[in-house]
Amino acid sequence: MATIKPFLGIRPAKGKEKDIAALPYDVYNRAEAKEVVSDKPLSFLRIDRAETNFSDDVDTYDERVYQKAHDLLWEMVERGDFVKEEKPVYYIYELTMEGRTQTGIVACASIDDYENNVIKKHENTRADKEADRIHHVDSCNAQTGPIFLAYRNRSDIDEVVTRTMKGEALYDFTAEDGVRHRAFVIRDEKDISTIENSFSGCNEIYIADGHHRAASAVKVGLKRRKEHPDYTGEEEFNFFLSVLFPEEELKILDYNRVVKDLNGYETSEFLTEVEKVADLIKSKDLSKDIIGSKDTKVIEKEALRPKQKGEFVMLLNNTWFLYRFKEELLSTDPVDGLDVALMQNLILEPILGIKDPKTDQRIDFVGGIRGYKELWKRCETDCVVAFGMYPTQISELFAVADAGRLMPPKSTWFEPKLRSGLFIHELDK
Repeated sequence: MATIKPFLGIRPAKGKEKDIAALPYDVYNRAEAKEVVSDKPLSFLRIDRAETNFSDDVDTYDERVYQKAHDLLWEMVERGDFVKEEKPVYYIYELTMEGRTQTGIVACASIDDYENNVIKKHENTRADKEADRIHHVDSCNAQTGPIFLAYRNRSDIDEVVTRTMKGEALYDFTAEDGVRHRAFVIRDEKDISTIENSFSGCNEIYIADGHHRAASAVKVGLKRRKEHPDYTGEEEFNFFLSVLFPEEELKILDYNRVVKDLNGYETSEFLTEVEKVADLIKSKDLSKDIIGSKDTKVIEKEALRPKQKGEFVMLLNNTWFLYRFKEELLSTDPVDGLDVALMQNLILEPILGIKDPKTDQRIDFVGGIRGYKELWKRCETDCVVAFGMYPTQISELFAVADAGRLMPPKSTWFEPKLRSGLFIHELDK
């Protein structure tokens, strides 16, 4: 049984939502974040990446940075940039990108459900990345970036969402990247009970994206429990900010690979090795057409693409190759059967010598949002070969998590990204 509860939200004052909402803190490096906040003084990135308020000689993890994040947040609340709800509510959060819409419930999930594996994971986390967000959440006394959760569809929740969205939106704006964001409030007590009771019937909920944010939020909650040995379990620090989406509305984009050399192989030798594990379906030589082209629309149009599980595209010497892994090498194992696992186990490690893709400097990863034009660009600059993957499916993510297993690195890329600063959960009142 999952505990997904309404909460006393802190959110942007009407009219300031577009200026405040920011992409997640980890999509920027320090220089990029600093450039963004220089043009947007209300951007929540100033809080999420508070080092942008200091000169570059101040370390990103300096104690002053975390104190600044706290001060900026509560100064904005004090002067009315944010408002507080008067009673616990759920929100509906709808994102539309390139004509595709996904709609989720903004709520608070239980750290006990995380600890007891009702909330299932599919990635490991790194202690160094956790430490930063633990310090940030603890210092701010608030969770500011929601965890992206997924659940199997529930018709009673769908009914409340559909009916509520016929009313007036709390927010409705389109961000600079073209993604439209709409939010609605669920205040009706009966609707709140319906949603809470429906989620209580879920035996499993899945982290789709935000494993480090989730682990950090949970560890802050556990820390607060130690600091309050008489805690009841109802305190806000026992819960963490989330947006929960039904599985049918989620789409995972491809997560592609680029490699800097052929591990000593000549081109013909490398192709021979690849064709020992995969059958060539089609190739397209673009040398005469767009070599060196800056017309990204042409590159996207001419690229071959995998159409089904087991297929992948390879870009080598200005030629696109469409392959399918040999049938006898496929696997029904929830992890080994993933396309990204097949790529690692059949090509990247045995042929290209990349044993650990997390640490090997010869490989890099390109999110599907960047398109095949980025693969072409990388092969014109610092890489020799690129692989375009068939996207991992949400059902595969569920199967790996249900088996208590972990996905290979860089298996999933979710778009659109949830904005930070639209919904905030205070830990201690």
